[in-house]
Amino acid sequence: MQKFIFTAAIVTFGFLSTSAQQKVLTRIKSSSAKPKLVVGIVIDQMRWDFLYRYQARYSNGGFKRLMAEGFSYDNTMIPYIPSYTAVGHTCIYSGSVPAISGIVGNNWFDKSINRNVYCTEDSSVAGVGNNDYQGKMSPNNLWATTITDELKLSNNFQSKVIGISLKDRGAILPAGHTANGAYWYDEKTGKWISSTFYMKALPDWVNRFNDKDLAGDFMKKDWTTLYPIDTYTFSTADNEPYESVIPGESTSTFPHKLSSISSGKYLSFKYVPSAATFTFDFAKEAISNERLGGNAATDFLAVSVSSTDYMGHSFGPNSVEAEDTYLRLDRDIADFLTYLDTKLGKDNYLVFLTADHGVAHIPGFMTEHGMGAGVFSDLGLQSEINKAVSDHFGIANAVLNLQNYQVYLDLEGIRKQDKDLAGIKDMIIRRLKSKPYITNAFELKDLSLTTLAEPIKTMIANGYNGVRSGDIQFVSKPGYFDGSNKGTTHGLWNPYDSHIPLLFFGWNVPHGKTYRSVYMTDIAPTIAAKLQIQMPSGSVGKVLEEIVN
Repeated sequence: MQKFIFTAAIVTFGFLSTSAQQKVLTRIKSSSAKPKLVVGIVIDQMRWDFLYRYQARYSNGGFKRLMAEGFSYDNTMIPYIPSYTAVGHTCIYSGSVPAISGIVGNNWFDKSINRNVYCTEDSSVAGVGNNDYQGKMSPNNLWATTITDELKLSNNFQSKVIGISLKDRGAILPAGHTANGAYWYDEKTGKWISSTFYMKALPDWVNRFNDKDLAGDFMKKDWTTLYPIDTYTFSTADNEPYESVIPGESTSTFPHKLSSISSGKYLSFKYVPSAATFTFDFAKEAISNERLGGNAATDFLAVSVSSTDYMGHSFGPNSVEAEDTYLRLDRDIADFLTYLDTKLGKDNYLVFLTADHGVAHIPGFMTEHGMGAGVFSDLGLQSEINKAVSDHFGIANAVLNLQNYQVYLDLEGIRKQDKDLAGIKDMIIRRLKSKPYITNAFELKDLSLTTLAEPIKTMIANGYNGVRSGDIQFVSKPGYFDGSNKGTTHGLWNPYDSHIPLLFFGWNVPHGKTYRSVYMTDIAPTIAAKLQIQMPSGSVGKVLEEIVN
């Protein structure tokens, strides 16, 4: 059954991704056979519409330059659920989906060890630059290769690959299994760290960067708006009760008094725009000190900007904070592109920019404007279901876990106690369907027999992994998600979570734009085609032919 479901998913997306080719406007061929450096930029939680929403105030050198000189796929969608950070970064760089890659969420429940598993956890390694759990990370939970792995395989490991992100999963999963290094942020010390999976000690250049304590310096400056706050007309009022706060603050309004935060200041730093500047500064140091783009073979730098996600969860996509963050991010991107021009030369590097997922509007904002939205609690729902099953069937904790909009059942325990498994499943499904915010619930093994609208059915199939997924899936109404009354999140099939930007720029990329449907899975095979190397081992995407020549 599982094999049939997945085959149907691939056929559906394969058909969609080959439709309606867009005419290319201009094509400039570089004299170099291959780019010196490929740079992947993933903006965590960037909705596609942010390319246009704040465009009037973007500089000419950032997002506007990428769009004016590069190629934009304006209808790029995520082809699976759940739309979370780890899954998105994995899909971008592997061209694969959770059914194949094994990365089914940021976390999942492993019945064999009866506990939650974090996507990049690895107890067999130790932190480098860090002595606690934050350093015990590697890509070992990822089953498929990445485009970065395939680049190294293509030339007997002559290419250099570096991954950089505030989040461990945003650095590790893109960098793949064979990277020269992956670096992530220690929120306790404000320093970049790694693990023994990659190295025994941090390189001298990383230590020199860490010694500057740039995160601490940035936190000495309060966050004020780039322009007068009354000119932020694409945002709601600054003081909204449904917004959350930066850790260490007591208010969600400007100016954000970062300089007054002492305890936990490095954690708070993750929420502010200067954390993106900090990330790009470190990326420049990596390019310079590792001589990325200066080797005989093409090198690869994977950069993920995570501060946009931390900010977005707290303040939502309609906030002044979001608008100011993207105006400042635009300047960071412009500066980084200028650096690449100077360091490597125009047309000698290839850049793609995308996002790992989007984000929903805060339910409080939606209801304030007469649109349906709301939140529920996974833990509350799990507790309620377990009580109902216990009362009726006399078995405690039949639901081991509820996350990623899936229910994990204690199948072995139910069978051992000789309980009515079919009856328990039926009760849970009926209980889920009785909730006003849930539109459907069903056993995942019965997905092919379940009536669901597209693309939801295919996205669930692509997200279903027989080893790591749950037993029962439920689908919520648009605007409803597991969360709290303050802030927002993502993870669902809806366009606000699954419609992402995708821009290609630089080496042998023509200028143009298309609105044809393409998918996150298409990025890795397209890079592979441009570099004339094998696509990753779990790739199910299609080559975006407009930019391959």
